[in-house]
Amino acid sequence: MEPQNKNKNPGYPLALPQWIRYMLSPFFLVHKKGKSIYLTFDDGPIPEITPAVLDILKQYEIQGTFFCVGENIQKHPDTFKRLISEGHTVGSHTLHHLNGFKTKNNLYIKDTIAAANLVPTNLFRPPYGRINLCQYLHLRPKYRIVLWSILTGDYIADFTYKDCVDVVLKNVKGGDIIVFHDSLKAAPRMLKALPIIIEKLIERGYTFKTL
Repeated sequence: MEPQNKNKNPGYPLALPQWIRYMLSPFFLVHKKGKSIYLTFDDGPIPEITPAVLDILKQYEIQGTFFCVGENIQKHPDTFKRLISEGHTVGSHTLHHLNGFKTKNNLYIKDTIAAANLVPTNLFRPPYGRINLCQYLHLRPKYRIVLWSILTGDYIADFTYKDCVDVVLKNVKGGDIIVFHDSLKAAPRMLKALPIIIEKLIERGYTFKTL
């Protein structure tokens, strides 16, 4: 889920307004109730990055939800096995990180199913959050399609890790699904922001769950 431009303002809200969260919830599970927070990570597994994320989560005794690109699972099976062995939840993110708005329906559906066959859950997050109605109607009966309520912006080149922290802490509410990226592009910001965000959310009394 990388932006189409690299400005600090990506052209869309990083934190979804409350009314949009509730409107989309029945379809994409973007908002859950309660005092829990759901930390999610897209685009891995990447051996240079994902293990560092796992080390941070292990330090705080937190489990996350990882939406994995299928070809990265195939390239890095040992890193993927560690995700599973440490109790994290995994979902699919298509086989080749496809944009549903720019991909023919039959190819997108085929690619999504191929990736889903590599993970032990029915969780699926469309890359970029882009999935059209035909794709959704075909996949929804079999897969639990998950979006988010807060993007950290860790993929934005002009962001600092402090910007990522600010986005979360200024907008977070109980039940939020927060997106980080365990990717090479996001790593400089994400790896610094993640522990700060965790500690601040713990101070506010939040707990962490997986989807």
